[in-house]
Amino acid sequence: MNHLFGLPEMFDRQSHDVSANKSVPVDILDTPKDFIFYIDVPGLSKSDIQVVIEDENTLVIRSNGKRKREDGEEEGCRYLKLERRVPGKILRKFRLPENADVSAITAKCENGILTVIVGKHTPKTKIVEVTIS
Repeated sequence: MNHLFGLPEMFDRQSHDVSANKSVPVDILDTPKDFIFYIDVPGLSKSDIQVVIEDENTLVIRSNGKRKREDGEEEGCRYLKLERRVPGKILRKFRLPENADVSAITAKCENGILTVIVGKHTPKTKIVEVTIS
């Protein structure tokens, strides 16, 4: 799949920010009309997530949000174990291919999954008249 987007290191450009979570997995689906990115963001709301285009062809997905712990309502409550992973900061960058339509991007966050859809340009067909000499 990475060959569609250029060299692998160009396609998935991780942040150099050491504090960002670089292990957030992403699934990318190539359909005839779109590129669809799926990212697990448990416990984050849509207001915690930012999806932007930088440098005309780089999709950037970031979050500085942190999942809030459910505190006990009664005094004297405390956690005995904390195993659920908190996403913390997320920063992922993807260089988009030439046929990506950056003006046709949508994003939704539902049930802990961020779905970003990047439309594709429809190929333009040009008819060339052939002359006989």
